Amino acid sequence: MTPEIETKLRQEFADHLVIDFDPDTDIENLVTPQARIVVAGGDGTVEFMLRRLADSKHPIGVLSLGTFNNFARALGLPENLDEAIATAKHGHARAMTLGRVNGQVFVEACAIGLFGETIALGDSAKDMEFGALVGRLKDVIAARRIHYELTGDLEGSGTAMSLVFSNTSSIGSQMRISDSTPVDPYLEFSVHAGRSRTDILGRAITSALHRQESEKGIDQVFKFRKLEVKTKPRVRVYADNMLVGRTPATITAEVSAVRVLLPR
Repeated sequence: MTPEIETKLRQEFADHLVIDFDPDTDIENLVTPQARIVVAGGDGTVEFMLRRLADSKHPIGVLSLGTFNNFARALGLPENLDEAIATAKHGHARAMTLGRVNGQVFVEACAIGLFGETIALGDSAKDMEFGALVGRLKDVIAARRIHYELTGDLEGSGTAMSLVFSNTSSIGSQMRISDSTPVDPYLEFSVHAGRSRTDILGRAITSALHRQESEKGIDQVFKFRKLEVKTKPRVRVYADNMLVGRTPATITAEVSAVRVLLPR
């Protein structure tokens, strides 16, 4: 959000109430129940607002100004700012599927085990949170293989370093994990994405170096709307990059009331 971009947005949306992002601001007390809300920022800002407004009926315009823009990429939203502004003003409002794990909404993915620890580590490094970085690194190093059981739409068990349940095709620093998109009425369980430490770290390094990841290893995915997950031992559960507790976990795909403005 450079001064030039901010000036442009204030001019383009001069008829809107413009608010600097603050997670403590109660947006819904400032607008009418079905007002269009345009969010300009990276995945963290956009997804925070989607989680906050998940049960509302607001049409949401997205102007992607972040580093990775996983949500916008999954929906094919314009990367060009002028085109994104036009979509936010005149686009077609479409309901989105959002995930929910143990009551917590997620936009990109629910990750259990090492994959979640790796994403949290990457966020700490990106935000220069050096105090948190040391603790996150210890969590990654300490992660061990888990035994898991799935019940619900999918039945099965196995072992893995982590489990990933995705709503977008990439998460974190554009780590490719599936082919899912939020317009689909389901989530995807990616088998290969959490099978080994080598796979997870390889994906993290590839995305960090902004290299194109091979399509190999993401072809085995399973679609679902509701799953119950148990693990031995119990491990941490992440909704996007937020720690929301430990297993067991109930994961659901829910068509949200909120609608995102897409190109016509």
